[in-house]
Amino acid sequence: MGFLHKLAWLGGMLVLCLGQVHAAESEKADSQAAIALLEKALAYYHDHGDKAFAAFSRQGEFVDKDRYVFVLDTNGVMLASGGPSAALIGRDVSTVLGPDLQKTFKDALKVPEGNGIQQADYRWQNWADGKVERKHVYYQRVGQRILAVGYYLPRASAEQAMALLNKAAIDLTKDEKGTLAAINSLKGGYLQDDLYVFVVDLNTQRYLAHGTNLRLINTDFGKIKDPEGKPVGEPILALMSKQDYGEYEYRWKNPVTGKVEDKHAYLKKVGHLLVAVGYYSP
Repeated sequence: MGFLHKLAWLGGMLVLCLGQVHAAESEKADSQAAIALLEKALAYYHDHGDKAFAAFSRQGEFVDKDRYVFVLDTNGVMLASGGPSAALIGRDVSTVLGPDLQKTFKDALKVPEGNGIQQADYRWQNWADGKVERKHVYYQRVGQRILAVGYYLPRASAEQAMALLNKAAIDLTKDEKGTLAAINSLKGGYLQDDLYVFVVDLNTQRYLAHGTNLRLINTDFGKIKDPEGKPVGEPILALMSKQDYGEYEYRWKNPVTGKVEDKHAYLKKVGHLLVAVGYYSP
């Protein structure tokens, strides 16, 4: 590796570390704010009982940015909400929840009263941007009521994409066959929410591994186009024929939201392999 490449690599790692610290601090602040809001709601419910539902459902002291209090009963009926789910108040939502949220609800019902604040992850539509995103929820059961506050986890960042790319590159250098198999198993640490790895053989221009779509294996990467028919594989191959590192922007389906979104890919050569990881722009 030449001096300039080393310098660029060190710079990238510094940005990565700073980004990870910032993301961790941001999530910690969100977590603390969500817990504080839930504790405030629990204290208010303790004093006012079910009369607190009216306050929870107003745009007031129990709404903090995109964090809000919501309440379900143990039958799955929405009793209060300061967010977009207010439209569901009075309805049994247990049967219309997604699989992960249904599991979260069933697990909540198993927690005996008095066990304190619990937590879980699920996916929910973010009312700020209309996209389905990861959400972390804190909740506590009080009698036949479940009081909860959640916050949206940040989308995978550029720094996380670079970290996953570097991990895959190092692992491929150590054990190419095993790493390709792990990527194609759709686990093994190479699929992280909306981040995934794909690998192309530069000699044959065919996919060897893909973190979300196994149907692409052995297909011609050079013929890959975006959903609107714009070439993606051909320009990436042309770019990487001249250099060992690269970046490319295109449109692609987000495996988490199911929508076509802007994507920024980081590209790296590892011997005869092209390794790529991209993040979806907010």
